[in-house]
Amino acid sequence: MPQLAKLKIAVAQYPIGEPKTLAEWETKIAAWVADGAATGAQLLVFPEYAAIEQAAAYGPEVSGSLDKTLSVVAGLTEARTALHAALARTHKVHILVGSGPAPLANGRFVNAAQLVTPQGKVGVQEKLIMTPFERDWGISAGGPLRVFETALGRIGIAICYDSEFPLLVRAFAVAGAELVLVPSCTERVSGFHRIRAGAAARALENQIVVATSPTVGDALWSPAVDRNVGAAGIFVPPDVLLSDSGVVAEGTLNAPGWVVGDVDMKRLRKLRSSGEMRNFTDWDLQPGVGGPAPAVEVVDLS
Repeated sequence: MPQLAKLKIAVAQYPIGEPKTLAEWETKIAAWVADGAATGAQLLVFPEYAAIEQAAAYGPEVSGSLDKTLSVVAGLTEARTALHAALARTHKVHILVGSGPAPLANGRFVNAAQLVTPQGKVGVQEKLIMTPFERDWGISAGGPLRVFETALGRIGIAICYDSEFPLLVRAFAVAGAELVLVPSCTERVSGFHRIRAGAAARALENQIVVATSPTVGDALWSPAVDRNVGAAGIFVPPDVLLSDSGVVAEGTLNAPGWVVGDVDMKRLRKLRSSGEMRNFTDWDLQPGVGGPAPAVEVVDLS
């Protein structure tokens, strides 16, 4: 597959609103996608649990109940994905749909994000490592790890907490991912900094691009996403060939909008052989490293 020389990415600092109807929510999403596509970005990234916003359309009886919220939003997964797929076709962009609960046969849920292409193909990545509050909610660990073969290159998705675990993202890189997307939902500044630090570290360790997208602002109507703190960012290895700081683009904390950055993918690919350091290649020189990487399934969305 041809490799892109340049890639423009738009990552959302997405405010959880309180739509009165699903039609109102759909109008909001359509406007966000249109604005994101207008930047010239080839890929738009929405955050973790952005889908929870749909619960507001069902009134306080649903939106005020965690159990009902999860059940109702999980039931909207197919329609939500179809809407984003239609918008991806219209605007000729790839879109990471804001993640949400997806149902399991045992009555529990997984946290799943869908990657949709302009051709209507859909890939799904489930979150693997649950936070304490997700365990309390009844969210189960999902899987397997997947990388998605796309016209933009191979893409991995590490949902929020997953990005804080080096071996998961390492597995994406070993499987050929040049870009890892990190949709997140954190309620405190400390949570934002964990995601940011993890994203920057994963970019450095694997000599890849890592792009983060958070929910922002308060949604006090929801027991699930009541408080949201974050800033989006696009990170690469700090290197004279790309960026001295390792930051391609970064937003202002809690300010809704798109954060857009251009990555020179051709230069990125040179780092492992001619960059200042060789972090990806030298990984196995660490004492204690050498076991098999987690299995990764390659899904063709190209």
